[in-house]
Amino acid sequence: MALNDYFDGLQHVGIPSKDLDKTIEFYKSLGFDQAGLFHNGENRCAFMRYGNLTVETWEGDPVAMENGAINHISMNCTDVDKAFAAAKEQGFNVLDDEIQSIPTFWDNGIRFFNIQGPNHEKIEFCQIVK
Repeated sequence: MALNDYFDGLQHVGIPSKDLDKTIEFYKSLGFDQAGLFHNGENRCAFMRYGNLTVETWEGDPVAMENGAINHISMNCTDVDKAFAAAKEQGFNVLDDEIQSIPTFWDNGIRFFNIQGPNHEKIEFCQIVK
């Protein structure tokens, strides 16, 4: 069992936003389409898509406002339960004690977990619930 058996590519890049409406308009001006706008508690989260590139941007978290401000990259997970087990088995630095979920994203929610890379980068493994 290997972690890469359970993802099939990049799902999105996560960038926190100081002003979500301005961020949405910025990406639209670059030709991105708004693929989704969801609530996560009191905050909103937008997914902006251009071809096969998706940027997740959201309000409510601190924003670095300096170079290196990307919060995470997300791999498109085909089986998050098996991926979680494989990540632990392979000895990755798993940041979550259990699989996380946000039921308000997409039609049926998402399930995900994060690992940390050697440069303190966060890599999310996210499955959109069908």
